[in-house]
Amino acid sequence: MDGLNSRKIFSLVFIIGIAVVFTLQFGPGSNGFGGGGATTSPGAVATVNGKEIPMRDFATAWARQMNFLRSQGSPIPESLARQFGMHTQVLDRLVNTELLAQAAERHGITASDEELRKLIHQNPDFQKDGVFDMERYKQVLRDFYRKTPPDFESELRRQLSAQKMLEVVRTNAVVSDDEVRAKFEKEGNQAKVVFARFLPTMYADKVPAPTPAQLADWKKAHEKEIKDYFEANKFVYQQPERIHARQILVKVAPEATAEQKAQAKAKAEALRKQIEGGKDFAAVAKESSEDPGSKARGGDLGWVERGSWEPALADAAFALKAGEVTQPVETKFGVHLVKVEEKQAAQDKQLADVQDEIATTLYKQERAKQQARDEAQKALAAVQGGKTLKELFPPEKEQPALLRFETETRPEAVETDSFTAEGEAVPHLGPAPELVKAVFAASNPQVLGQVFPVGEGFVVAQVTERQKPDAAGFDKRKDALRTQAMQAKQIEVTESFLKALKKTGTVVTNTEVIDQVVGAG
Repeated sequence: MDGLNSRKIFSLVFIIGIAVVFTLQFGPGSNGFGGGGATTSPGAVATVNGKEIPMRDFATAWARQMNFLRSQGSPIPESLARQFGMHTQVLDRLVNTELLAQAAERHGITASDEELRKLIHQNPDFQKDGVFDMERYKQVLRDFYRKTPPDFESELRRQLSAQKMLEVVRTNAVVSDDEVRAKFEKEGNQAKVVFARFLPTMYADKVPAPTPAQLADWKKAHEKEIKDYFEANKFVYQQPERIHARQILVKVAPEATAEQKAQAKAKAEALRKQIEGGKDFAAVAKESSEDPGSKARGGDLGWVERGSWEPALADAAFALKAGEVTQPVETKFGVHLVKVEEKQAAQDKQLADVQDEIATTLYKQERAKQQARDEAQKALAAVQGGKTLKELFPPEKEQPALLRFETETRPEAVETDSFTAEGEAVPHLGPAPELVKAVFAASNPQVLGQVFPVGEGFVVAQVTERQKPDAAGFDKRKDALRTQAMQAKQIEVTESFLKALKKTGTVVTNTEVIDQVVGAG
């Protein structure tokens, strides 16, 4: 990723995502050109209540966004920026600006001539030796913005009016003393824990298959579970004939002449002779196939069903034995050579055919889950007896497998950072409402006295640090907390206001035009 680690990417995405919804721009903004109510013109990325946002405005804002990321030392490729939805955020800012400008017009809110003059004079683009220069102003508008001064000033006035509308909305944000106190109580109530989890998959290999008597009893007691499993996995037991195939494709254009088709067939025949002479099919496919989807994999197509191919190609391939190669076969895509690696006969198994197999699987899953629970109970008893989870379950490597995003093969002690009771999740573990409740019910560091079911497994945990809010801490932080709470409330009322504007208005986006700027997703 051009040297950018994934953590930094996600941090930047998060920062951009929570940024203030309106960003004042000196560049050309929403100009209010008229447009259709439910469509957009070919040159517009969106219409907001019939007023268009031109493609050039979006392109300018997108370029500014990319330049901002580069200035932060994060050269994210545009394709990756789109994958993270940054194009949507850029468009949202333009749409929000237009909505606010229209609301300002309805409420009679407008920027003064003096405010407009001050903003223009402060723009370094229009200055010479640090001072506003009229000739430079006209030149930059003509050569860079491609606008006349009246048009540019009209658009900039609308953006300033949108800014003033936003400020009016934000003045409605009020934070009470109780809200500040509640924020302190929530943020000041923190804990750290060490946990180990016990998953059935850690014990599955240790569970023996049931004896015939055990299997018969288990089937009788779990008829519904067996039937439900069969219904959920029918695609495994009932499937058409399949082949694992490779192909070499010589492309032929739809408008190809008879001579061109003959040349393609001759090329395919020559490639087949190389294979008959002992050359590996996959190697020939890598060198000569013209199918971009499979060429790099040596022509590997995976498992293929008859109905997914044209009849002529399917008939030729499915008639072969494993290891054989077709003669050249022509389809609308070109001329194909297909090698059959494996064959799998059609399956139409009914519940009676597989119930023993399903019962054995479910029996072993149940026993593995019970063993995971039993091991968790043993670990809890050992920790209550004075051991620590870190002593009992040290990670095999410097970090536990869970933090390395690798499969956990045994319980390992995982230590969290501080977290609050605001949500129902434990860092690195995920949603665990009962565990979170128990953590914050504890007044001091301690072993939590039960095994907690979490997901498919079971968790044993120790509270290692416990911090509660106190009066002295509140006095020190209340001003900063009030500022934070006010900022959060301002964002909240702004989002509510914009949501209401969008609900009562009509916003239509043009993805084709957006794709022209940022590339298709």
